[in-house]
Order: sequence, then C-alpha cells, then structure tokens
Amino acid sequence: MNILFIMYDQLRFDYLSCAGHPHLQTPHFDRVAAKGVRFTNAYAQSTICGASRMSFYTGRYVSSHGAAWNGFPLRVGEQTLGDHLRKIGMDCWLIGKTHMKADAEGMARLGLAPDSEIGARQAECGFDAWIRDDGLWGAGPDGFYDEKRSPYNEYLKSKGYESENPWADYANAGIDAQGNKASGWMFANADKPANIREEDSETPWLTRQTIDFMEHATAEGKGPWCAHVSFIKPHWPYIVPAPYHNMFGPAHVPVPVRAAREREDPHPVFGAYMGNKIATAFQREDVRNKVIPAYMGLIKQCDDQLGVLLDHLEAQDQLKDTMIVLTSDHGDYLGDHWLGEKDLFHDPSVKIPMIVFDPRVEADATRGTTNDALVEAIDLVATFIDAAGGDVPKHIVEGRSLVPLLNGETPQWREVAVSEFDYSPTPQGMKLGLEPSDCRLFMVFDGRYKLMHAMGGFRPMLFDLETDPDELDDLAKGDRHDAILDQMYAHLAHWGRRNAQRVTKSDEDIKNMRGKSLRKGILPFLVDGSEVPDELLAKYSGPAAQRFVDD
Repeated sequence: MNILFIMYDQLRFDYLSCAGHPHLQTPHFDRVAAKGVRFTNAYAQSTICGASRMSFYTGRYVSSHGAAWNGFPLRVGEQTLGDHLRKIGMDCWLIGKTHMKADAEGMARLGLAPDSEIGARQAECGFDAWIRDDGLWGAGPDGFYDEKRSPYNEYLKSKGYESENPWADYANAGIDAQGNKASGWMFANADKPANIREEDSETPWLTRQTIDFMEHATAEGKGPWCAHVSFIKPHWPYIVPAPYHNMFGPAHVPVPVRAAREREDPHPVFGAYMGNKIATAFQREDVRNKVIPAYMGLIKQCDDQLGVLLDHLEAQDQLKDTMIVLTSDHGDYLGDHWLGEKDLFHDPSVKIPMIVFDPRVEADATRGTTNDALVEAIDLVATFIDAAGGDVPKHIVEGRSLVPLLNGETPQWREVAVSEFDYSPTPQGMKLGLEPSDCRLFMVFDGRYKLMHAMGGFRPMLFDLETDPDELDDLAKGDRHDAILDQMYAHLAHWGRRNAQRVTKSDEDIKNMRGKSLRKGILPFLVDGSEVPDELLAKYSGPAAQRFVDD
C-alpha cells in the first residue's frame, strides 16, 4: 500500500462542506470523507507553520523536537517520518512545502556534506525531495525572504512570465484600473483575479508535479512509497486566479465569531495579539468582505485539484492501494475573536481538518463516518509506520496510530490534546516586555474544557466548549472555576513529566538489558556470593594461579 499524505497550508477545519460550511462546496474532500473517516477533534501541535510541521514530520511535540518557530532548525539527528519508513522498506518523498530549516551548524560539526545522501535527507526533513517549494518568494530591499532555488518561479519563467520574481508579479498579483501591478500583499486587491493563467498557478502546478511523481514511480516499479504532497495554498497572499476570484462574495462571508466582552480585561497575551496589525485589519468588515471570498476561492481551487489527483488514481486503478490523508498545519482566524492569522488556541486556529482513507478491508466498517477522539498531528507518523507494517517506536514517536480507530476498534485513548506556541520572535513578546524563555503558551483540551497556560507570570485562560462552543467567555477571569483549573493543570503537569528525550533506548531494549551485566561478570554489592547462582561466580572461584602476597 502507498500513502498519499496531503497537507494544505492554513486551511480551517470548518471551511469544507463535509464539515458543515454553508456556502463552500468541496465535493472532493467530501469524496475522501465518504470513503474514510473524518476526525472532528484533530489538533495541531503548534499554531505556527514551521513548528507544527516539524511535529507532523517527527511525531513529536514541539518541546521535544525544539524547532519552535519558523526558521528554527530541526536539530541534526532528529528522526523523522522518512527515517522510520525507510527502515521498514517504504520510500518517503516530498512534493511541495516543508518550511524546514536545516541544522547547518550541527551537520558541519558531524561532517555531513549537504550533497551526500544522508546530508540531503537531513536538510530536507528526512524526505527524498521530488520537488521542494516553500511558496513564499517575497523580495524586498534586503533581498529574498527565501534564498533557496524556486522551482515554481523557474516554471513560470519557462512559460513566458517575464520577471525576476513571477511568483510575486503574476501568481500573487492582479492588475489595477491603471494597468499597474496590484499586489496580493494588500488586502484591498484580494477581489482581483491573479494575473496568471489558472493552469499555471501554484495549486495546479503542484498537482501536476504529484502526478508526474506517481507516473514515474509506477513506470520504475518503485514502491511502496509515502508521498508528502504539501500545497502552498490557501495560505496568504489571499489572491486567486479566475474563475475562482469571484465565485464568492460578501454575501458568503460569515458573521465573525467574536464578542465585545472578549475585549474587556483580556488576557495580556490575547490583548497584545488583538492589537497587532493583522488583527486590526481583520476587525474591518471591508477587509473580511474581500479576503474571505478569496480564501474560499483558493480552497475551491484546492478541492478541484484534489479531484484531479483522485481521478488519476482511479484511472490507474491505484485508489484501492493508496491510503490518503487530508490535513492542514493550522487554521486561520479570519477575524474571529478579533484576530487574524493563527497563533493562539481558539479552534479556528489550532483545530485542523483530518480525513483519512484506508483502502484495506479492515477499515470497511468505518467508511463515511466521523470520529470525535482527541487526535493530534503527531499521530500521523505512528499511523503511517503502523500502516506500512512496522512497529511504532514509542520511545521516539509520541503520537498514536489511528489504524485501530480506522478499523472500528475502541482502544484506550488520550485524555487531552496539547498544543504549544513560542512567540518569542514576535512584536507581542517585546510589547509585553518578556524574555524569550517566557514567551511560551500551552494548550490543554480534554474534549470539554480548554486551558491556555502562559509563561511569564500571567493568569491562564479557560473555556468550556460544552456551554460556550464559540469560546467567547474566559472563565479564568473569575475565581469560580478553581477545581477545573486544578484538573487541567494536573493534565499539563502529567504531560510535562513525559519521558521524551530517551530516544536511543526503547522500553524493550531496557527490559532486555536487565540482569545482563551479571552474566558478564559485573557482580557488585555481594556479601558472600550466596546471593547469585554459582555459575555467575565460576570466573571468580577456584585456586589462584600465582601467589603475590604473604600469608
């Protein structure tokens, strides 16, 4: 069985028709959900791209792998999905974005050449790269945001888009009434069609790269494989080519989920984020009325291209042999809770879509169902190892295999989902006057109550999603919920005591070590030898061969 692991960037969990969106129809996401299981309580391990993705790729919490922010290198030697799968005979390929930064210093210290096979895999988060494109090719007075080669820009140049940076000048820009570039960086331009042929835009381009990979793998007889197809959209810039630019309009923009009481004595970190420029922009209805239709258009294009992939698999009779996972690295506030972007732990930000189709007969009983177990992004590494026939190394991988849930079993499951956010590089950390070590947030969610703990001496936030599913009432503002806070902090403390760093020896290894030193002659703390079997004393008994001491 092959694995098609598809990730969309910044796709909200509720912007799919199978998740109940009132206007946005996503028949191909729904098509996968009808064949598999849609997990309705799936959570990212962080609400920032890089940190979340490193958890997806390692199966470990952010505080375990340490790559807590975009551009924080994943330390050399950290085992990833590719490392685990290759051990059991499955190739692991990247097609698209990882947002991973290599630990160049660590590689140099160990003498790992970037152009060697192991060095290249270390630099690509354990994947063999079919094509990598992280999709943010901004350029300013100090040069490019991402200085790596842009395969997508090279493609555009080959198709006649004349520019040093056609990603910015065509794929993510429209044209204004005067014939000038109307950059997608400006929300005012979100209702304009991107100045690019639709088939040349980012999502169809990556879809074709994926089909090329699958055709090559088939022709070469390669397999089984796991292909991580990581789309760049619907992440900003919020601009989309025709015909998707005007499929939706202000009438399709939902009323923002927010309340004036959220702004009354807010948590200091929440207050700082409500005051940043992305939040103040999304507090404007004219911004939401332009951006959200474009965001929906980007999702509609993603769904159409997913249909292209599914049709290809069906035409090649490969759907019956391919596990498909659809997910996202985090969500997008879009003005809910007076915020834009992601960052904090309300559901629009931290909750993610998670749809899994397992073609094997064992999963027939759950097809077309939903499952409300507390699922985490780190569960996918364990799931893929399990699906590929391996044993999950639980001393390394902190997630849990979803295969039993896909098969309709009811295993003992986790009590809470945990997410982390390190905002030390942000203006909010500076605004609050915090040292980097105190710019850390933790979420603990038990299926009803959601706790946000903030380092730096701040009070927590607490929501009851049973009585307040929109998360508008911060119960920690008062003093009537001490017992619930104690319970949630006990969960956080239990999670914090996990054994996350002993990754070189499994529990089974340790059990097999017990007593082995005795049989190799290490016999400490004996009084007279009667404490151990005679065979352990054989090397230390019998006549002395020579005498060097006097009687």
